[in-house]
Amino acid sequence: GPIAGSRRALRVLVDMDGVLADFEGGFLKKFRARYPDKPYIALEDRRGFWVSEQYGRLGPELSEKAISIWESKNFFIELDPLPGAVEAVKQMANLADTDVFICTSPIKKYRYCPYEKYAWVEKHFGPEFLEQIVLTRDKTVVSADLLIDDRPDITGAELNPSWEHVLFTACHNRHLQLKPPSRRLQSWTDDWRAILDSKR
Repeated sequence: GPIAGSRRALRVLVDMDGVLADFEGGFLKKFRARYPDKPYIALEDRRGFWVSEQYGRLGPELSEKAISIWESKNFFIELDPLPGAVEAVKQMANLADTDVFICTSPIKKYRYCPYEKYAWVEKHFGPEFLEQIVLTRDKTVVSADLLIDDRPDITGAELNPSWEHVLFTACHNRHLQLKPPSRRLQSWTDDWRAILDSKR
């Protein structure tokens, strides 16, 4: 048979907020708790990646109020995992010839976010998964076969990233029409294995 290890491992980058961690649900819960008298955007009415932009259109001061939620201590660490996310990514990491990295962009206000992202991964995936974290503001410079991410427009210094971006469906992007050959992963119950196998 083939020499063991001769097949290059498939490298998969998995985004965190909106893919593993329920950023949108966690945000809405805390926004409504902190600002009970203010208007809010129900998840089914979310459009566009940037929460703060849509809130800013709702009211001039609401953009800052929205940002204050995720800049606060304990926002990131207290996010719930999305359904099936932890199980799926653990299974993915255990597949033969597959290297999985959690590739996440910290917010610019770094007081709590990077620490809490590491703590969240340790809490839900265990300490060994801390080795798999890639913290970057620019995902285009990270080389991989696949990037699973809910942000539709991922750009940066590298104009031709090595990865194929698979759009993970979220409340804010479900209405977008993707141009072929772009693909979606609808949720973690969707057939993520088939997407990986298509790249092998």
